[in-house]
Amino acid sequence: MNLKIILMRVSSFAVLTSVSTGFVSQRPLNSCLVQNRSVRPISFTARNAPSMKISPFSFGRKGRSMKSVPRMSEAASTPEPEKKSFLKKLKSIVPPASERKKLLPLGLMFFCILFNYTILRDTKDVLMVTAPKSGAEVIPFIKTYVNLPVAIGFTALYSKLCDKFEQKEVFYICTVPFLIFFSIFAMAIYPNTMILHPHALVDSVASMLPSSFAAPLSIIRNWSYALFYVMAEMWGSVVASLLFWGFANEVTTVDEAKKYYPLFGMGANVALIFSGQYVKWVSKMRANLPPGVDAWGLSLKYLMGAVFASGGAMLSLYNYMQKNVMTDPNCVDQEKQALKKTKKKVKMGLRESAKFLLDSPYIRDLAMLVISYGMCINIVEVSWKAKLKQAFPNPNEYSAFMGNFSSATGAVTLVMMLLGRTIFEKFGWRIAALVTPTMIGVTGAGFFALQLFAPAFAPVAAALGTTPLMLAVLIGAAQNILSKSSKYSLFDPCKEMAYIPLDQDSKTKGKAAVDVIGNPLGKSGGSLIQQFLIFGLGSLAAATPYLAVILFGLISVWFKSANSLAGQFEEAMEAEAA
Repeated sequence: MNLKIILMRVSSFAVLTSVSTGFVSQRPLNSCLVQNRSVRPISFTARNAPSMKISPFSFGRKGRSMKSVPRMSEAASTPEPEKKSFLKKLKSIVPPASERKKLLPLGLMFFCILFNYTILRDTKDVLMVTAPKSGAEVIPFIKTYVNLPVAIGFTALYSKLCDKFEQKEVFYICTVPFLIFFSIFAMAIYPNTMILHPHALVDSVASMLPSSFAAPLSIIRNWSYALFYVMAEMWGSVVASLLFWGFANEVTTVDEAKKYYPLFGMGANVALIFSGQYVKWVSKMRANLPPGVDAWGLSLKYLMGAVFASGGAMLSLYNYMQKNVMTDPNCVDQEKQALKKTKKKVKMGLRESAKFLLDSPYIRDLAMLVISYGMCINIVEVSWKAKLKQAFPNPNEYSAFMGNFSSATGAVTLVMMLLGRTIFEKFGWRIAALVTPTMIGVTGAGFFALQLFAPAFAPVAAALGTTPLMLAVLIGAAQNILSKSSKYSLFDPCKEMAYIPLDQDSKTKGKAAVDVIGNPLGKSGGSLIQQFLIFGLGSLAAATPYLAVILFGLISVWFKSANSLAGQFEEAMEAEAA
């Protein structure tokens, strides 16, 4: 071996040995390297020796090496990382001004929309379930034979509107009729239901038909309540899911959506607390009215007045964003907006649109997520509402309970929203998308176990100072609260993020098909299953074991679709980034 190489290795070994024993000479070790002019002299001192970084190599002690030893002058001059103060950490969390400009009005818009939806949802249930000769068994028939056809018709109309008008005009065309209808219902339709509802005609028809036709006939008997029920359901599908989230996806990027969709939804879910307490307050006001006063007529005016005012605020916020956010290059990419306006729209009929969407595995998986949620929640919810009517046959008590239920849903959702951002950041889209089916599966198992093994839970109910019926109502309420809170905080943001990398046609028409048809289709699918089981087995209680098995079958399909969509979403994001 070359003498020069031997001397260099011996010198290096000596240095390492000195460092390991804590003693390092202050003399420069240049004497051993004098023949190698290309090697830079290095000085070692007792002060800077401990800061050496040594990585594994093939000689000396295990783990010692000269391979990654830095120059000591560099090690000594490296400053320690500055610790951030609390104020600096707080500032890093607060979004920049350009993002705040669009996130705050979006959050307020969502607040107004959910405030209305909570009032409408609670009111539609009270009207239909407590109507003359009606009950919770009517709900599956409304969702199948009224809500679903209306949703399909609206989707065809929405596709035509998107072809003919700009998106901002479509927003106004779709939202204003809702507010007009709810106002007319409270002021003119409800006060005249005794004239408008054909009770005598339906009674004569019912006398000639089997008792199993009571639920469909109740829809005809109380047709204005059924219409209100459908319009309230459509507010959630059209205004909340389709129009709002479509607009949010237009003004936010995927990175912004991951950070802020779970958070700005927090402000919106405060609406559930406020609206729930508002419904409860109106219910108490009805209870204190003197005899002879139309309590429901007065309360409907208060409720629909709040809906109209909140809807007006929503439209004002949307108008503000169109004028001040959509035109701001710091908030929205103006080149992309100009490209959307100049791009020629591809006009397709309902059949062509359906074929276009069915040919896309991405849209199919999205639709399966929405349909699975609708079917799963409907299977549990109808059974729970049947128990709820038994516990609260009085409309005022029923409405007050629903007000508390909505407030509890809002409070739990706020907590879930805080967890949602952490889940997105640490675990990603896939895990976030799987939380909701997991939650519905676990809580649904508890609810159905209480139904199937009711006698075994009787001692538990007695120990808690309640009845088995009320225990079933409370467990069902907890199931609904946890399921809906996970939907609002994780399922909805996941679904909306998945639309962002799609092209404009898939965003508008695909979203219309998935949200407007998929949601009622899921609920109608769950309703059809219940109808077949009730007709075949004789009652909802007898169908409970089969509903439990079907629920877990649907959840497995949901898991498969979510995993498939997660892979496609990641590929789409990589393609967009490239």
